[in-house]
Amino acid sequence: MKRLISGVLLLALIVSGCVSKSAANAKARAAYLAGEKQGEAKEINATSVWVVGNVRNPVLPWSDDLTLVKALIAADYLGQGDPGSIVILRTGQAPVRVNAKQLFNGYDMALEPGDRVEVRR
Repeated sequence: MKRLISGVLLLALIVSGCVSKSAANAKARAAYLAGEKQGEAKEINATSVWVVGNVRNPVLPWSDDLTLVKALIAADYLGQGDPGSIVILRTGQAPVRVNAKQLFNGYDMALEPGDRVEVRR
């Protein structure tokens, strides 16, 4: 009887060790994939401009000549009427707020990779 109990305990330890190793492998794989996705996101962020709001094309490839006006045209704003405000968010800088009247009066600015343009109604 003692041998049976010892055998069951030994089997339980072996099985639990395998499960732990399996769980550890699964966690390691998940961490690897998460890191890979994060790296891809950073790469996209470094070469793109994001336009958030009622637009057809929210992710635009960045280029040296990309400006706010060009980005808004490329993003294809879908709202009815002019947007109420546009906010440009750039890492490490204060938000830049622009309204449609400023754009109609010729205001424009160069965009940088990773900029986020929020189009608000």
